[in-house]
Amino acid sequence: MIGALRSSRRAGRTELAAFVEGIDREAEDLAERTDAHFDSEVAALRSALSSAGLRDALVRRGFALVREAARRTLGTPHYDVQLYGGWIMIHQGLAELEMGEGKTLAATLPAAVAALAGIPVHVITANDYLVERDARAMAPLFARLGITTGFVVEREPSEDARRAAYACDVTYVTNKQVAFDYLRDRIAGAGDLRLARALGLEAAGGPRDALLRGLCFAIIDEADSVLIDDARTPLILSRLGAPTDEYAVTTALQLARELEAGTHYRIDRSRARLELTQQGRARVESLARDLDGPFAGPVRREEWVQRALCAEHLFQRDRHYLVHDGAIEIIDLPTGRRAPDRAFEAGIQSLIEAKENIAITPQRETIARISYQRFFQRYLRLAGMTGTAREVARELWKTYDLRSVTVPTRIPSRRRATAPQICRSADAKWQTALERIRELHAAGRPVLIGTSSVATSEHLSALLAESGLAHQVLNARQDQEEARVVARAGEAGRITVSTRMAGRGTDIRLGSGVAGAGGLAVISAELAESRRIDRQLFGRCGRQGDPGSCEQLVSLEDRMLASHLPTWLPRAVQRLCCSTRLGLLLIRTAQRTEERRSALARRRLLASERALQDLLGFAGRGE
Repeated sequence: MIGALRSSRRAGRTELAAFVEGIDREAEDLAERTDAHFDSEVAALRSALSSAGLRDALVRRGFALVREAARRTLGTPHYDVQLYGGWIMIHQGLAELEMGEGKTLAATLPAAVAALAGIPVHVITANDYLVERDARAMAPLFARLGITTGFVVEREPSEDARRAAYACDVTYVTNKQVAFDYLRDRIAGAGDLRLARALGLEAAGGPRDALLRGLCFAIIDEADSVLIDDARTPLILSRLGAPTDEYAVTTALQLARELEAGTHYRIDRSRARLELTQQGRARVESLARDLDGPFAGPVRREEWVQRALCAEHLFQRDRHYLVHDGAIEIIDLPTGRRAPDRAFEAGIQSLIEAKENIAITPQRETIARISYQRFFQRYLRLAGMTGTAREVARELWKTYDLRSVTVPTRIPSRRRATAPQICRSADAKWQTALERIRELHAAGRPVLIGTSSVATSEHLSALLAESGLAHQVLNARQDQEEARVVARAGEAGRITVSTRMAGRGTDIRLGSGVAGAGGLAVISAELAESRRIDRQLFGRCGRQGDPGSCEQLVSLEDRMLASHLPTWLPRAVQRLCCSTRLGLLLIRTAQRTEERRSALARRRLLASERALQDLLGFAGRGE
């Protein structure tokens, strides 16, 4: 069985049926047994797993017990596809389960069996809401098996509470929380008591006890979002440092605003890069002739001006950050959520604060850092699940040794997809979107429209309001309300405008009469950076055999096409008929270009971190 998992990327229905038949044989008599007999079976399995480990026969028996526990406590025994997904994960694979197939329940299978074997388990998911929801929902199932559960969320500052949660057999936690707690443990236990005291990590009389019991077994939900999309950003544990040089910040912005694009600097938006030209350097030297401090010498002067230009032109309000309660809050691009605990590096944070005329915060001093690649490589056992893995299967295998296997859907999909529609201009695209939304709304179908940024979601919202179409908006400004908004998105006639759908978690259930009208209609109004992100949006419709449709509207002026294609190509295409075949070629070219560049950035981050660890001389195999 393991050989088949290691060598195949897609599970067939015949293989699935044979696997489930084996578990069915194990479970034939469990449903008729008393609670006392069930408890004795669990105790016997715990003893066998503790002594023999995760052998296939014991795992199969464990799955049968977990499924029966789910039937008795939740009233929802695991479906066949969930059983197979759990089997993939217990053998350290990544199960690609279609959205809506019940990944939360599927994760209880490997988590429970590993916990019965005495292995501490971290079930890692995308946000605090899902952490608490899933932990509370699955707690009765685990309790029936004698397994303790806990969860860690950001609003819990108490070390004792966190330590108690990590001490449970199964702990639900976000990737960010567990990684930062790991860094705090490393600092507190590294022997540098000065740093430990500075962070408040030292107990009276010596270093405090570790929060974590080690990195034993991680089961990652939305694994591609965590392991791929988040992997471009290193995790940095910092503290407030010296006051920011406000003179340097404001002067750099003033100088940058005296420069002209194309003449004094060039912008490569596809690579998020900006560089001064020779004329630009001469202009900066002329402007800074009577300035002192960091502007007296050419190297520091040009560094400050170049960073200021980046803050002005590469970091856009309502796309890369929000101004919220008088502070800059980063928008996490893969998820579209606010990340209030993060800050831009290399002085960009202070420059953006000055650009937006808000109080400039002190500099941050880095104390510890790690990439998600290095962090998750340190787990003894690693598994995951997602609905969108096939595009990055090679990278997951090379970086994390995770083999992804696509599991067939429980019920054949009824989702209807139409070819992308290419519009010559952004205005034409939005008008086409409005007409399509009116048509679907009149038919009584709920509509979910996906956008890539706060700014575009609010632009579409304004157009809908002008047209008299009532709607809901879900973006970084409303992320606290996301569960309620998403849960109601399947009601008849409802219109929902949303940014990224990765990690939203909440199912969109169809309201009364919606299935007969054609189900949920999903419209992508902006081209995403990768095919996976488009599929995350489209996967919201047609779940578990429901009807539904998905379609894509793209403008030749959209950022993705404008940034990743030669400048002459979109202009040339505007003179031609925007055929479906040509449109598909443009879309695939732009997305593949961005996917390659993102993958390269992740490889460079991992390589630089390894080089740094080797240089410092304390790299090891990890915990």
